[in-house]
Amino acid sequence: MRYRHVQARPAARRDLPRPPRHPDVIVVGSGIVGAACAEALTRRGLRVTVLDHAPLTSGTTARGEGNLLVSDKPPGPELDLALDSSERWPRLLAELDAEGHGPGGPALAERCEYEAKGGLVVALGEAGARALTGFAAAQRAAGVTAYDLGPDEARTREPHLTPGVRAAVHYPQDAQIQPVAAATALLTAVRGRGGTLRSGVRALGVERGADGRVTALRTSAGTLPCGAVVNACGPWAGHFARAAGAPLPVAPRRGLVLVTAPLPPGTVRHKVYDADYVGAVGSGDADLRTSTVVEATRGGTVLIGSSRERTGFQERFRAAVLGELARKATALFPVLGRVPVIRAYGGFRPYTPDHLPVIGPDPRLPGLWHATGHEGAGIGLAPATGELLAQLYAGERPRLDPEPYRVGRPGLVEGEGAQCSA
Repeated sequence: MRYRHVQARPAARRDLPRPPRHPDVIVVGSGIVGAACAEALTRRGLRVTVLDHAPLTSGTTARGEGNLLVSDKPPGPELDLALDSSERWPRLLAELDAEGHGPGGPALAERCEYEAKGGLVVALGEAGARALTGFAAAQRAAGVTAYDLGPDEARTREPHLTPGVRAAVHYPQDAQIQPVAAATALLTAVRGRGGTLRSGVRALGVERGADGRVTALRTSAGTLPCGAVVNACGPWAGHFARAAGAPLPVAPRRGLVLVTAPLPPGTVRHKVYDADYVGAVGSGDADLRTSTVVEATRGGTVLIGSSRERTGFQERFRAAVLGELARKATALFPVLGRVPVIRAYGGFRPYTPDHLPVIGPDPRLPGLWHATGHEGAGIGLAPATGELLAQLYAGERPRLDPEPYRVGRPGLVEGEGAQCSA
């Protein structure tokens, strides 16, 4: 497959006003992935407009845990994205800080609550212990830093863990960030470079020129001329792709999270999860899958997940799911059995049948680009996703092989009708 690239224009001199004209790119979706794409494109001097039908960053990004994980991904394309993003996140925050967009005060990494706390994956049975150590060995061969721990070493790192732990693996590359703060920082840089941010504007489809290329985005606020459109609509990406005339099998997969009352510092020190979380992430089942994930926030509250369920855009929570999350969390950390849950929240994540994001141009519709399908990993994969899309758009040689994420890969667009249903 050959990509038709558009050469990026050099950044305008600050002392010369730009003549008013339409943007080079409109990014549809202001969540972390759309924000990362817009940031990477404006860094190359492109004119970008970001629009969203809702308040900025209020969708899936606002309902995530802020996980930046390499520990849950087997060797392959998703792990490649995760490792690249793991390196990029702290560097990107430092670069944006140096650029000087946004308010002063604490460093941007501090304001975004970036914390390289590391992850601890534990197994509660002998079979799970063998599977966990084998999985970690394969990851180490792919470049992941992972240290096998015995039960006593695991409880030294996490004193409140259940005595039932049989094995653990420490992943120092795992980190955490406050997702809304991070997305806002990226969008602030976009606006500071001359980009436009618009909320409350619904994308309805695209206009094509005589040559079949995208020439404009049709919206609830009128038709907006542009050179290209990026579909970064998250779980709504399938809807927008169909409206644009280039369907994709992206469907919503719902997840729920419990939030406890604040606990003393150090009660939970890492992001800790049961080894069965990896299986739940990779499952394609429409039925409910739950696994234990526990982590503390800067404010002392503890986030408890996770659930995955393909129910369309159904908002109602089921008490049975919340109860199962709580039961599994207290089995891993008995101390949580004495802590009240103060709230629960949920969100929809963009699911694809092969569990890989879609990143790049759509060969069926020149000028339409996609950056979606990250499911629950969008926060962690955003910087690498934005950089890859911007490199392809600008005609640069990409650091990562774009082939595994392309729109036309086998099995992605064939027979999408059933999988796209919401």
